[in-house]
Amino acid sequence: MDQRQSTHVTDREKGNYVRIRDEDDPRLGLFDKPLPCCGCGIGWCSFLLGFVFPLMWYYATILYFGNYYRKDPRERAGLAASAIAALVFSIALLITILVLFL
Repeated sequence: MDQRQSTHVTDREKGNYVRIRDEDDPRLGLFDKPLPCCGCGIGWCSFLLGFVFPLMWYYATILYFGNYYRKDPRERAGLAASAIAALVFSIALLITILVLFL
């Protein structure tokens, strides 16, 4: 029995919780908690809400380029989808304005 295991046993006897982690990958237990916004993340919620409030796409784009996904890599896909939606919306808005006024 090594020192690490005996430390866990004494912590357990004291009633303290011990975080389970893998020695090879210390990030393993880091993302056990669910994502914010009903579990789907800020990026995907911004993507869906952007169809009603397009400014949400721009908010998520700022988070994406601000490297918010480094806090939780699971957010990256949703933030990237929102950034792409903001780009498409901007181009469509620009084309619409050019057609109406020219």
